[in-house]
Amino acid sequence: MADETFADYLSRRRAASDAFVTGDVAPLHAVSATTDPATIFGPPGTVVQGADAVNAVNAGGAARFTGAERNDLETLHSGEDGDLAWWVGVQRSVVSMDDGGEPVPMDLRVTELYRREGGRWALFHRHADLLHEG
Repeated sequence: MADETFADYLSRRRAASDAFVTGDVAPLHAVSATTDPATIFGPPGTVVQGADAVNAVNAGGAARFTGAERNDLETLHSGEDGDLAWWVGVQRSVVSMDDGGEPVPMDLRVTELYRREGGRWALFHRHADLLHEG
């Protein structure tokens, strides 16, 4: 994806999010960084560093999902400046997990950072934690 626009990338990123909550990590790997630095601050409070480690954690995370009734990304703000870009928002999902239980809501506060790698945008940092509305 040489010289991919940020708007086109965000469209692919949204599709990757939809695929992730159905158990398919491949589209997320296609939009993620393959070189360091890369990090993820996960909902349980974890810190993972390194592109290979982040992609492995994402694969394990996707494997826990078996479907989604809903996966909405609400943008609070996003933008780009040169070779860096960001997206900040709320992810509201109703997901089924590999434990066979009933679908459960999963609402997250999310901040993502992106950089250009070889002419394409790539996710290199995600911070997601549980949303507490009040």
